[in-house]
Amino acid sequence: MRYRTLGDLKVSAVGLGAMPLSIEGRPDEERALATVRAALDAGVTLFDTADSYHLPGAEPGHNERLVARALAGARSEVLVATKGGRGRPADGSWTVNGDPRHLKRAAEGSLKRLGVEAIGLYQLHKPDPAVPFEDSVGALRELLDEGKIRLAGVSNADAEQIRTARAILGDRLVSVQNEYSPAVRSAEAELRLCAELGLAFLPWSPLGGISRSSLDGPSGLPGRGRYGAFHEVAAERGVSPQQICLAWLSAKSPTLIPIPGASRPETIRDSAGAAELVLSAQELARLDGQRGGGV
Repeated sequence: MRYRTLGDLKVSAVGLGAMPLSIEGRPDEERALATVRAALDAGVTLFDTADSYHLPGAEPGHNERLVARALAGARSEVLVATKGGRGRPADGSWTVNGDPRHLKRAAEGSLKRLGVEAIGLYQLHKPDPAVPFEDSVGALRELLDEGKIRLAGVSNADAEQIRTARAILGDRLVSVQNEYSPAVRSAEAELRLCAELGLAFLPWSPLGGISRSSLDGPSGLPGRGRYGAFHEVAAERGVSPQQICLAWLSAKSPTLIPIPGASRPETIRDSAGAAELVLSAQELARLDGQRGGGV
């Protein structure tokens, strides 16, 4: 396993996004626990969760409790990153609540569920348009000052918001988690800014697009589809398109750490293998040319 820097910590170059283990279509508990433990066995040391990763209308924290249980006994070796500020009511929607009082209560709940004295990395899940962004980030600053969280991050934030968070939190802001993948590359400005500021960029849904067939182009010929090059390079290398995608992402910036989701042990073992995969300049150029939507 290769490693990258997150704040003053070294973490695995590929993390695990644990959300699929707790929302709709989730596996049974035995397989879910086995997936987290397989990640740990494969050298993964960064685990991303959130209090809102649960079935619609259910009690918050299913995913946090699951991750805590699976990692029992390995806490000193890993960084568990969780998030607050979103909810999942019974209708299945995703709500946003950036009120400082709510965020502080949410962090307290996450502390108890994770069973730690301080949360390793606590992230504002999404800016709330009804609450001044500075107020929401101010709650993170208070949590840092109180020693309830060790490091802070923001998610789904634009470049201006990232700069604002940096001004409020200083070096204690260590990460940004935005969507980025072959299919959605709209966060390139934020990716560049994170590299400039030395912030870890944690792309969520990093495998978006590459599960599609390489025959999805109008000509119907191999390699003519929007993501065909990922399948072609994978076949040439004898690895999965998912590994190629994660290696391509990692080459985008030395501060980028993909956090692919998984619901089976074999899936995260495959993803973890991408940390050792280095693509050539020619391969990267081929993959850069495969642009999907969301740009």
